[in-house]
Amino acid sequence: MDFDVDLGDLNKVAVDLSRAAGTVGAAAAAVVRKTALDVEATAKQFAPVDTGALRSSIGSDLIGDGRFGAVEAEIGPTVEYGPYVEFGTSINAPRAYMGPALDRHSPDFVAALEQLGGDVL
Repeated sequence: MDFDVDLGDLNKVAVDLSRAAGTVGAAAAAVVRKTALDVEATAKQFAPVDTGALRSSIGSDLIGDGRFGAVEAEIGPTVEYGPYVEFGTSINAPRAYMGPALDRHSPDFVAALEQLGGDVL
């Protein structure tokens, strides 16, 4: 069995992807940044308030810029009791605020990354 393969199209795709790498990374970083800020804002709305310390401690940090590798966001409270409120304890029922905030914005995050992927290809 003989196969003739034209690598011209494959080479063109490889060149296009390598050219797009820098801009795709920056665009993906923008999507991650926007989603992180949206999740942060929603989590602050959902957080139960007693003294306001939990709500005011919720923040986000972006790690990496997407140009030279991964970009990630860390979102959550800095007060030590934040996880106990989110997940509950043997005494207190959970009062989730981070999970629902992430659930609210996940579909938009996925759609933005799919759009970005479609733009590249």
